[in-house]
Amino acid sequence: MNTLVAYCRPGFEHDLSDELNRLVGMSGAYGYGQPNTGSGFVAFELFGQQSAVEVLSQLDFTHLVFGRQWFAGYQFSDLPANDRITPLLQLCEGVPQCGEIFVEFPDTDSGRELATFCRKFTVPLRQALRGKGILSTKPDPDLPVLHVFMLDSSRGFVGVSQPGNHSPHYNGIQRLRFPSGAPSRSTLKLEEAIRLFLSEKQQNQWFKPGMTGVDLGACPGGWTYQLVSRGLQVQAIDNGEIDEQLMATGLVRHYAVDGFKYQPNPKPVDWLVCDMIERPDRVALLMAQWLKQGWAKRAIFNLKLPMKKRFDSYLECVKIIEDTLGGAARIDLKARHLYHDREEITLFLAMR
Repeated sequence: MNTLVAYCRPGFEHDLSDELNRLVGMSGAYGYGQPNTGSGFVAFELFGQQSAVEVLSQLDFTHLVFGRQWFAGYQFSDLPANDRITPLLQLCEGVPQCGEIFVEFPDTDSGRELATFCRKFTVPLRQALRGKGILSTKPDPDLPVLHVFMLDSSRGFVGVSQPGNHSPHYNGIQRLRFPSGAPSRSTLKLEEAIRLFLSEKQQNQWFKPGMTGVDLGACPGGWTYQLVSRGLQVQAIDNGEIDEQLMATGLVRHYAVDGFKYQPNPKPVDWLVCDMIERPDRVALLMAQWLKQGWAKRAIFNLKLPMKKRFDSYLECVKIIEDTLGGAARIDLKARHLYHDREEITLFLAMR
């Protein structure tokens, strides 16, 4: 298996390819990406002695920013319409036993047309794989996952991801239901970030009634809603208007002031969240300064990236944060281009 396949939001293929090139290079391997704008994935071809399985075992999926899912595999084509399963079984010879199978597709208009086909095809393929012993008789999270990534009904990629080093979600997408009481759909970004970046134990420890938070760029209150729903007392900072239902909870104080000049009272707050539409370098510096000055214990924030060189812009912001807080060893920093993000990425930041 010499191909590393990774999924992304359509339009971010070159950013993902740049990121994979850097990560693979840091592992001592080398290769090249084949980004096709709008395809929703990148096939990264590896050279040398190491297989894609070996390279992925040296990398951490949680460090991936622009990728939703990845696996090591082979490309296939020309599956006969009357028997697609037999060629796939042959491709899977030598694959370690897997505990689950995902038959997936690109998150594109043409890819989503394959959703019904993939769902129906999964059933007979799963049965055939179990019959050959390639797939365990019951789902087993301690075994690798087998991925069949369909580009159409006859072409795609097949391969494996290792347990604990991939997204547990189908297509790498965490589906969330929009809360009826939330004032904007942006609330889903913060909910997805909390579920992604924090373990269940951390969520229980760090979101308790009576804790405090600041929401910079709060209006109309999508992110404030997530904090209030967890019982936090929130200082909402924005020149606009906060949702009346949020204000009626008695847990929100609204301040119509500049988010770059506001100081919390009292200090520190348990959470700083920020979804301001500002230059990414300014937001990155502001977040780092809040933690350096002891105004907040931890932060979740968005960086609105430029259309070109988005990965480079992200790296520049990471450097700003590290320089401000005294180096990478002193911080816990996670970042991901969430499913509910658009042209931004979302980050979690705390001091160690």
